[in-house]
Amino acid sequence: MKSTHRNARSRRLVSFVLAIVIGSQLSSVASAEKSIWLKNTPKPSPTTGPSDNEVLNAVNRGVDYLVGKQNKNGSWGSATRTKDLNIYAPVPGSHHAFRTGTTALVLSALIQSKDRRPEVVEAIERCENWLYEKLGDVKRANQDAIYNVWAHAFAIEALIDLRTFGELSEERDEELKEMIAKQVDLLDRYESVDGGWGYYDFRYLTKQPTSNPTSFTTGTGLIAIQRATEIGIDVPKELLERAAKSIRMQRKPDFSYYYSFNGPSKSQPMRSINRPGGSLGRSQCCNFALRLAGDEKITDEVMNVWLDRLFARNGWLEIGRKRPIPHESHFLVAGYFYYYGHWYAARSFPMLKDKDAARHRAQMGQLLLSQQEPDGTWWDYPLYDYHQPYGTAMAVMSLMHCVDDPEAAQKYADELLK
Repeated sequence: MKSTHRNARSRRLVSFVLAIVIGSQLSSVASAEKSIWLKNTPKPSPTTGPSDNEVLNAVNRGVDYLVGKQNKNGSWGSATRTKDLNIYAPVPGSHHAFRTGTTALVLSALIQSKDRRPEVVEAIERCENWLYEKLGDVKRANQDAIYNVWAHAFAIEALIDLRTFGELSEERDEELKEMIAKQVDLLDRYESVDGGWGYYDFRYLTKQPTSNPTSFTTGTGLIAIQRATEIGIDVPKELLERAAKSIRMQRKPDFSYYYSFNGPSKSQPMRSINRPGGSLGRSQCCNFALRLAGDEKITDEVMNVWLDRLFARNGWLEIGRKRPIPHESHFLVAGYFYYYGHWYAARSFPMLKDKDAARHRAQMGQLLLSQQEPDGTWWDYPLYDYHQPYGTAMAVMSLMHCVDDPEAAQKYADELLK
């Protein structure tokens, strides 16, 4: 009997030692992996970037386009300018979502531009009235198309931005907060059973979506509801936690992110779309979202590495820009990731040390100014009549983060009023 006990204790001791050794080896492997991807990070060529005045001139041209492109009812975008390669968009719900998401992005861009010329103020006010009237129309298009989650997330951010525009009376503030809370509730309602958000549900078509949550859609949603908590909106803690967990579960050791939580995207981790070149437009959003959520792994080093990679390897996104078929380019990049990825990248600049932020602002400013179209727009994917307004809005907001002197934008705006 004593021999049996001694053997059992010996086995437990051996198991304990093996666990320590294996754990140490795994830790060393993880450390080595981190060292490799950090060491091999590509660096963009240094640049001084454009001057603040050049950046703001480009912003001004973009704002002029947006004001001139506004629909009579106060919105932006429409289901016109169709082509033979339209994406799946059941009517009318898909276009309610596309138009609302586009309009929300433009509204945020106009407010953030600080441009307060009468025509810009009028455009903002007309848009605000449209949102009050039409935001409630945005719903799930059908059982498998859930584009509305984009509209809810972008609308939350636009309504938060509206609180910084004009006179914020107590009554108006309460009205805006009620609208924000409603959009948060809708994101809660359309959350995937797996946590986070996706925009298609091709699985079981249930009342609560069984959509494959994508890392970037979840990042967009998490950022919006995180901002909502900062102005006192009651957001379920579990909703925040599930979204952050979903993104973390799609994160690889090098901080590239899977396209989606389930299916072949995750079961094939080295598939091109899941590699760094395919994650260029996603990693910026996901890193920013998790940093806002307090994830300690998203350090300055991680953010700087991925910003450097974004500019040094921008060609992988650039090749996909303006292509009419989603995911037809290298690393299965889709054109609509272009200004989306740069917008979230620019939003991370204020989180970094001044020296790091300055070099990234220079890279971003130089890049975006080189891509502005003759009519003042930026666009990356032909999507009915939404692409120029949303692309221009994202570029304008990105460029506002590229201004070195914090007072320069206000001075420029004041000059426009003279």
